Amino acid sequence: MAYFISIVLIFSAAVSPPTENIEMSFLQNNPKMLYQWFSSRSSINISLPDPISFSDQLSHQQAYFLWKNIFASYLTFEFYSEEEYSLSSEKNNLILKTRWSFKNKKTNNQYVFHVFFYLTKTAMPLETSWKITEIKAEKI
Repeated sequence: MAYFISIVLIFSAAVSPPTENIEMSFLQNNPKMLYQWFSSRSSINISLPDPISFSDQLSHQQAYFLWKNIFASYLTFEFYSEEEYSLSSEKNNLILKTRWSFKNKKTNNQYVFHVFFYLTKTAMPLETSWKITEIKAEKI
């Protein structure tokens, strides 16, 4: 019975969206934690307003280096999920709406963004997981 419960917990963790992991990656300014949720099969569309001012489609490796530079320049004060929106009746796509408060390490200027993560459920052999396919932000 314990074996069955372990299997169910592992499966449910893989199938549920990576909300907590995304939150922890921002709170710890850790791009490696975010990188594991980037799709390696398709480009990731990233669009961020001033002061970051970035918009492009990147590979998962390029996205990692972008977030590494962002986290090196900006310190997160708070980051939390506000809502999840399902985009399909099969629930294979969703948007995670978050709030990100941060400051520029050089100027101490503070900013607040709504960051939207577009997630797609992917089925791999023996595995189902969520992948980030797009990240968009807007100033609050």
